[in-house]
Amino acid sequence: MPAENELEILLVEDNLQDAELTIRVLKRRHLANQLIHLKDGAEALDFVFGTGPYAGRDIRQHPKVMLLDLKLPKVDGLEVLRAIKSEPRTRAIPVVVMTSSEEQRDMVESYQLGVNSYVVKPVDFDSFSKAVSELGCYWVLLNHVPASPQTANP
Repeated sequence: MPAENELEILLVEDNLQDAELTIRVLKRRHLANQLIHLKDGAEALDFVFGTGPYAGRDIRQHPKVMLLDLKLPKVDGLEVLRAIKSEPRTRAIPVVVMTSSEEQRDMVESYQLGVNSYVVKPVDFDSFSKAVSELGCYWVLLNHVPASPQTANP
């Protein structure tokens, strides 16, 4: 059972239809209780690093998983991934790229930057719903990540 206020899913998606469908599927599986939806890469970086409108946020509180689109406004998903995986404080955040891009170079670069999983969004509703449901179950319920040094109990 997650602790109260424990962030489970950070969804970074600019396509409102994809975001709404993702949230609806996760809610149906009771996995969206602690979900934050951000609409662009700059907002994602501000949230993760506690800057801009998120200054003062406890940046030691990491999501169980970040679902990250690649084609984002302001700062693209690869740059968000690069920033998160290059910073020791945030490197352990599991990042799943969920994108419509089947470009080999996007996939290769994502893995070179340290992505934990790369999922091409299925086009049809049923397949998309199933993929989101399975991702949510795995990353929120089954996967375990180490506590960050700042949040680990002494």
